[in-house]
Amino acid sequence: MSDSPFRVRPAANRFVVWIGALLAAISLALSLSGCATPSRLPAAPPQVAPRAEPSVGPLRYLVARDPEPFIEEARASIRKETAWRASQGLTGPPPPTSLLAISGGGEDGAYTAGLLNGWTAHGDRPEFRAVTGISTGALIAPFAFLGPRYDHVLREIYTGVSQRDIFRRRNIIAGFFGDAMADTTPLLHLTKRYVDRPLLDEIAAEYAKGRLLLVGTTNLDTLEPVIWNMTAIAASKDPNALQLFRKVLLASASIPGAFPPVMIDVVVDGVHYQEMHVDGGAMAQVFAYPPSLRLQAEASAQGVERERAIYIIRNARLDADWASVKRRTLSIASRAISSLMQTQGIGDLYRIFLTTQRDGVAFNLAFIPSSFTMRRREQFDTAYMRGLYQTGFDLARAGYPWAHAPPGYEEPWRAMAKKKPAAPAPSPEQPQPRPREAPPVGR
Repeated sequence: MSDSPFRVRPAANRFVVWIGALLAAISLALSLSGCATPSRLPAAPPQVAPRAEPSVGPLRYLVARDPEPFIEEARASIRKETAWRASQGLTGPPPPTSLLAISGGGEDGAYTAGLLNGWTAHGDRPEFRAVTGISTGALIAPFAFLGPRYDHVLREIYTGVSQRDIFRRRNIIAGFFGDAMADTTPLLHLTKRYVDRPLLDEIAAEYAKGRLLLVGTTNLDTLEPVIWNMTAIAASKDPNALQLFRKVLLASASIPGAFPPVMIDVVVDGVHYQEMHVDGGAMAQVFAYPPSLRLQAEASAQGVERERAIYIIRNARLDADWASVKRRTLSIASRAISSLMQTQGIGDLYRIFLTTQRDGVAFNLAFIPSSFTMRRREQFDTAYMRGLYQTGFDLARAGYPWAHAPPGYEEPWRAMAKKKPAAPAPSPEQPQPRPREAPPVGR
């Protein structure tokens, strides 16, 4: 009897009972809630989607479709800076310029917050001509853009918040039939606390000088990256500008499935549609500017010659994070997704590196060091974020050791030197060639 196939039936029956109970619970939840699935306006059809814009105006770039509007914005930025310098009586060549690109990373954004504060303490933090951000980097970007006077905001947010300040968990039924497993109303309230009209007015003043603040989101309807000109939104007089500014920040940090997407209203030919926007990390972990923009050539065409540098802060470790993966579906899937994100992030660094090398922009990269081994107890663990903040702060205060190439990159001439075989040593049996004698003087 020990090998009878009927012995497995009790376990199978328990599984059937469990599934039945789950389906009954789902059916009950649906019958009680009615049409509880979140609704939306239709997405703009493919033939008109490129012309869809929020009511605030054309303030974003679909660089995968058409990079020309972004390139024109870069040209306008140079013209604005030139005009502003003339209005201030500044003559001579423009000073060196710096760009800052901040990656996604959730609570690991505490590393950037600490690094920026430590950089200020070190005394040589530049004013960035352009700042870009994705996900947690998008939340940091406005304060990094406005400079050290907002360092205290980054310190407060990334060392003082906890999970309850970011999201509230939904029950499994609401999560499964809703639009996410969590509710990010707390994060929206946090955003409203720090992002107000006076902040936008400060950002708008910098836009007039030619500076740019850019944030990336992902349009899930069209499956393409969207770069938002946050400086232009801030400068808009439209009464909906502040709301749109906040929504873009929230969208860029909305992890698909975990956090709800952000629905953005757009109009085409008088017809209203909605776009579903989520974390910009679904397309890229970090971005600078599209390779189609030849930065050095565009500046030279306007008579601007200067030194340029880009500083990229990757809110992640770049070495492999070892783990003994459980033989479970969710564990395997989660580990594979982590691998994809890790590889995507490194690919983003290579794209930025090759683009900036072409344009004569000095490449500088910061990332979480492998020496930081503290483990989080939960998502947005305050103690973890404080430890990571302090790590970034201490490194930057002492003078950050920036890397000048992506991980694993080697200059081509060095690689060729390594591959070139050494000349074989002559065999002892072979006669050694006699050195040529110098010709007589005067011949």
